Amino acid sequence: MAADSKTEKATPKKRRDERKEGNVFKSTDVANIVFVFAAFYSLKKLFPSILKTVSEFMERYLELAGSISDLNLNNVGGYGREFAAAAAKTMLPFAFICVAVGVIIHGVQTRFLFTPKNFYPKFNRVSPIRGLKNLFSLKNVVELVKNILKVIVLVAILYNLLKADAETVMRTMDMSVSASAAYMFDMMMTMITRVSMVFAVIALFDYMFQRWDYERKIRMSKQELKEEFKQTEGNPEIKGRIRDLQKQRARTRMMQAVPGADVIIRNPTHFAVALSYDMDMNNAPIVVAKGQDELALRIVRIGEEHNVAVIEDRPLARGLYATAEINREIPMEYYGAVAEVLVFVYKLNKKNEVKHETVIK
Repeated sequence: MAADSKTEKATPKKRRDERKEGNVFKSTDVANIVFVFAAFYSLKKLFPSILKTVSEFMERYLELAGSISDLNLNNVGGYGREFAAAAAKTMLPFAFICVAVGVIIHGVQTRFLFTPKNFYPKFNRVSPIRGLKNLFSLKNVVELVKNILKVIVLVAILYNLLKADAETVMRTMDMSVSASAAYMFDMMMTMITRVSMVFAVIALFDYMFQRWDYERKIRMSKQELKEEFKQTEGNPEIKGRIRDLQKQRARTRMMQAVPGADVIIRNPTHFAVALSYDMDMNNAPIVVAKGQDELALRIVRIGEEHNVAVIEDRPLARGLYATAEINREIPMEYYGAVAEVLVFVYKLNKKNEVKHETVIK
């Protein structure tokens, strides 16, 4: 049970997979409040132009209604085209703004995600059992509370607005059509502004709740994390085994290079570093092998078996082991100390060669 509990944050791969399935975070309330606010304020800006177009259209056709005597296919078609042009001039700018705002606000929240999977039917959504579970879910409870608050706010604002302007509303009956329409439109915009401000606060809380709920739903269990790690990185046990084999092979190659070393510097049982120096090929001595404890003893043993000089120098052995890398030149700060060792080894080898030649003679 503990292993199956989803207590871990979703990984980047999990988030990408959820996104491919169309499961992304978004707040409908935020989208709605931005859409309503943008739609009504764009309508306010476009209202003079719309009113002018509608007025001109109505005046023209009221005049035509009193003067026209014959209707036929030609003039009916012309009137139809005029009506379509007036309707387009009135409605298309507002419709374009509404569509653009809707696309942008949803695109910003979903990072303009489009997935065809959302268009496929999902039969699990029509399951009665699933429906009952969703009916009593935390999300639905929050939605219910939100909707009740919205209704209360809307009724309260509308009541206070009508109560304050009831007398003026009654006087609109004595006003001209344009003045009455302008006043009613201003009153409606005042109501929309107040409602939008309160709904914006509700939308902010909805945004935070939706974010928390989305993160909660995509959480992963420890077992899911392990399975994902195996899929993306490979089985840890297999990778560990591969690393062990690689280390073993590298160590084998290192030990095979010890017989060709010029000198082994040791300390005396803890560290051992085997060096090789070719004046024609290298600028400085090369570390062909190094080891600690048991491996150091093996390096020394193999070197002695192949007549490699073994020199005991504790500080130098410890320093080379800590800073030098295998198959790389020794650090510059050890040039002098190693040079002294190599000179000593070369002199020692010359003496041995001379002794050997004397014995042969």
